[in-house]
Amino acid sequence: MHLKSVLAILFLTASLPVFSQVVPSATEGGLPLVVGVGFSSYYTEMFVHNRMEGPTVWADWNFYHAPSFLHGFGIEAEARGLVFGQPQGQNLRQATAGGGPIYTLRHFRNFHPYAKFLADLGGEDHIKNRRLPSWYTADRWAIWAPGGGVEYRAWRNVSVRVDYQYQFWRVGFFNTTSFLNPQGFTVGASYDFRRIHAR
Repeated sequence: MHLKSVLAILFLTASLPVFSQVVPSATEGGLPLVVGVGFSSYYTEMFVHNRMEGPTVWADWNFYHAPSFLHGFGIEAEARGLVFGQPQGQNLRQATAGGGPIYTLRHFRNFHPYAKFLADLGGEDHIKNRRLPSWYTADRWAIWAPGGGVEYRAWRNVSVRVDYQYQFWRVGFFNTTSFLNPQGFTVGASYDFRRIHAR
């Protein structure tokens, strides 16, 4: 009985280093950068209430290697131009560009919900607009744009994104100030420049 106890202790002692070693299943390299392109459809609420479409591009810089309390956070830069679907006789164009923080929930393998809050500069061009004075053809405003959506990893480093934004345009017309709220969706694809190596 004494010999069995000694052998059991020796076996456990020899096996402890094996159990104490943790081998990572993967390592990451490359840039913590995601770039994407998509197509947007927005309800403009500018002078006329209609829906316009156009291209959108974005880039996310993520804090993958930051302290744990920053995991999931990143900075997004985004630009959009709404040039299609102009109302008849308006010749209206709308563009926004800016950036801000984004938080992505990465607890799921392929689905990544996210929320963001962007500060943008927005512009309206309305050349030859019959409803406005001939000298008033463009304007620029500051915009706050909360939003969110979900990304689905479709293949390796490529993901599909569906994004929603609700914008706050603080606009002034002839010594009056008001808020307009364009809103809409963007559907597109993005590429993650990280390299993940399995071990």
